[in-house]
Amino acid sequence: METPNIINGYPFIIYRKETYNDDQIKQRSADFYGWMNERRTVREFSDRNIDKSVIENILMTASTAPSGAHKQPWTFCVVSDPDIKQQIRVAAEAEEKESYTNRMSEEWLEDLAPFQTDWQKPFLEIAPYLIVVFRRSYEIDSNGKKRQNYYVTESCGIACGFLLTAIHNAGLVALTHTPSPMNFLSTLLQRPENEKPYLLIPVGYPTDTCLVPQLSRKKINEISNWY
Repeated sequence: METPNIINGYPFIIYRKETYNDDQIKQRSADFYGWMNERRTVREFSDRNIDKSVIENILMTASTAPSGAHKQPWTFCVVSDPDIKQQIRVAAEAEEKESYTNRMSEEWLEDLAPFQTDWQKPFLEIAPYLIVVFRRSYEIDSNGKKRQNYYVTESCGIACGFLLTAIHNAGLVALTHTPSPMNFLSTLLQRPENEKPYLLIPVGYPTDTCLVPQLSRKKINEISNWY
């Protein structure tokens, strides 16, 4: 193990990363974009099983995300128990039905029309795993004192991006589901007060006949400005 350098009492190690020439960098960046551009949100899941170690590797990849002051303010709750998945579906559908019926504006419903979604969410029971991401607003140290976390929302958002990329890399599919409000997840999973639900992500394989909307993503000139 490398001997760390001590700076003002804190250990630092030399950062070593493989480097590439200009042509390799261009090719790798293009290849990665092409591969990521194949990622799609899926609502038709198979119930095919996934080895637990795969999910663990995906979560550990998500945990490599940067976070404010390296506080890592996230908890990933993995649900595979059929009874708990059913309870989550019932609670989520209740919120979704209320949203589709009373909360969503006409414009919102029009924007959702191309995806042909509704309040019914059978995938919450069918997908072999549900990953519920909780954001941790603070920590409790060994003396019972609150310790602040920083940039919690931003940190969790980045971690979820890493999570979705890791799921895609494993050959699996996912859906970012946000039934609002999501407080029922805290209750069902008995999470502590410092954790608030952030995202509900079903993970699995797509069905053999899975359909996704035909869509296009914005072009480079639509998403960037150069100065």
